[in-house]
Amino acid sequence: MSMATNQRAADRGNERGFEVLRRIGTEIRLARRSHGLSLRVVAKEARISAAELSRVKRALVPGTGVVTLARLCAVVGLDLSARAYPRGTPIRDTRHAALLTRFRSKLHPSLRWSTEVPLPNPGDQRAWDAMIRGDGWRYGTEAELYPMDGQALIRRLTLKQRDGAVDGVILLLPDTRQARLFRHEFADLLASDFPISARTALEQLRAGADPGGSAIVII
Repeated sequence: MSMATNQRAADRGNERGFEVLRRIGTEIRLARRSHGLSLRVVAKEARISAAELSRVKRALVPGTGVVTLARLCAVVGLDLSARAYPRGTPIRDTRHAALLTRFRSKLHPSLRWSTEVPLPNPGDQRAWDAMIRGDGWRYGTEAELYPMDGQALIRRLTLKQRDGAVDGVILLLPDTRQARLFRHEFADLLASDFPISARTALEQLRAGADPGGSAIVII
């Protein structure tokens, strides 16, 4: 993934962080006022200065920790809850790029290859790691360095295939002990969603042909 893409992801996280800080700050302020508590009293109980509390309310302290926010919420009768949700595409490292490069070297030169291909839906921040295009067909390609949860992985890829307008998915796994254990543990589950063998898929792709369906390729 390019530096620009990494920066966009970081910027998106930064904006989301300020949005959360502003919302929590507003909730703390409203709760403080509804209970008739002064800034000084709340700040003292939360073990921060009144000036810092005032800045927290206005999201002017980007480094405010979750523990501090939870403490402030508790002081004014609130309970802070936080949870992370999958959204967008994570940054990738050089090993991820190397896995894609090894796979691409096995494709017929006539096949079109592109990376970081966004899903064709306005506002959808998901993207395929790569896309293989042939004559009248296209396959989303995903590289997983550390596969763990087979159910979660299949659920995510099934949704991407549905929303991404592709004929199938090629899942790339590294030739590691963890990947082999993953294949063994979720063999039955994976077989129904990836019916084409790696050998068949690679033979077809080397010939420039449609692999015939979704496949898992360890490479």
